Amino acid sequence: MLIKKPTIHSMNRRSYHCDYSRPGIYHITLKAAEALRHPFGKVVGDINMPDGTPEAPHVELTPIGQMVEQELLHSITAHYPMMEVQDYVIMPEHMHFIIKVHQSIISKNGHTMDLGKVIAGYKYGCNRQWWAMTGRMKDQRTEENQRTEENQRTEATGTCVASCSAAGNPGTGSLPSLFAEGFTDVIPLSKEELEQKREYIHANPRSRLLRSSNKEWLQPQRGGIDTALTLPALRGYLQRECAPSQCSMEALDVIKSHLMVADGKVACDSYGNRELLSRHCLPVVCHRKYARRLEEQKQHCLKAAEQGAVLVSARIAKGEQEIIDEAVDHGFPVVMISDNGFPEIYHPSAERIERCASGQLLCVSPWKYRYRPKDESITVAECKTMNCIAQALCRTRDSWWMDNSQRQNR
Repeated sequence: MLIKKPTIHSMNRRSYHCDYSRPGIYHITLKAAEALRHPFGKVVGDINMPDGTPEAPHVELTPIGQMVEQELLHSITAHYPMMEVQDYVIMPEHMHFIIKVHQSIISKNGHTMDLGKVIAGYKYGCNRQWWAMTGRMKDQRTEENQRTEENQRTEATGTCVASCSAAGNPGTGSLPSLFAEGFTDVIPLSKEELEQKREYIHANPRSRLLRSSNKEWLQPQRGGIDTALTLPALRGYLQRECAPSQCSMEALDVIKSHLMVADGKVACDSYGNRELLSRHCLPVVCHRKYARRLEEQKQHCLKAAEQGAVLVSARIAKGEQEIIDEAVDHGFPVVMISDNGFPEIYHPSAERIERCASGQLLCVSPWKYRYRPKDESITVAECKTMNCIAQALCRTRDSWWMDNSQRQNR
């Protein structure tokens, strides 16, 4: 049995199944060359000021950033009228934008083009502007003249001298690029996902200021969380909770290979306020056999949270989502167990960043980070593993909300 993986923010790279010359909507990310650090600008403003006010977080663009913005807004559409640049943000060292392709991409000379060539053309146009702004273009022309003279001399002796060319563009020689190689694209699959991308783009400056003002909380913190859960104990739990077909030796080996383990115990990374784990924590695990008692369980959980307890959950089952979401709506702090590890560069949603920055949320993961396609499902054994870890972190069984006689009869 497979359980659909919850939707999370993902930055998938080029899809082999997509025809990038046809209509579609894309979320594009370009990075500046690493050696340039922050060529496009700096983030300024007050995180306490609302969006739309002059003091709200925003990017103060450098002349290079202004040039990149102007090229983005005018040159792509000028060459390809069927393409429309929508929401965008230019950050100090990268940029995001939504681009809509209304009809098949055809160049002015009638050739079919794909998105990759359009982006390459945009980057090359920015490069030439940057070279001109910094005087490199003039120096390059001098070098080209020297190479031409050298070629003419060597050709007379029958020696072939190759002229340097960057990315197949004549005349670029050894000039550096303003951008890192390639780009990242995401194909929004639904109206909801597209809105999430738009929100993510507009929240970038605020998120950056939040991360810089809460450096310890708003970056992945490696290890240091004691679950006290050994691998034998986890194996026994899974064998009790799962059907034999869901918990084969092969499935157990896969789970073991994906988990982080230190000193024989399951280890966890985190993102957010670790201080939450030092409080009274209670696991939220919803079992199908108690589905009719969901309202009772929810009221016990919310009452405990109101009295100061921190609710801990993988938030996979529908009942768990309902309880945790209502706790969040009430402003109660929660710990959520993630179904994948945290990459070095981790960008959760703007809402999660704000809740982590305010100390109301801790995201915990026992898993090593690995690429997972959006349509990949998680197994029952993986879900049960996270339920077990929720109880281990709380040092409390998931039946805590029942009375003593009910717990004994489980």
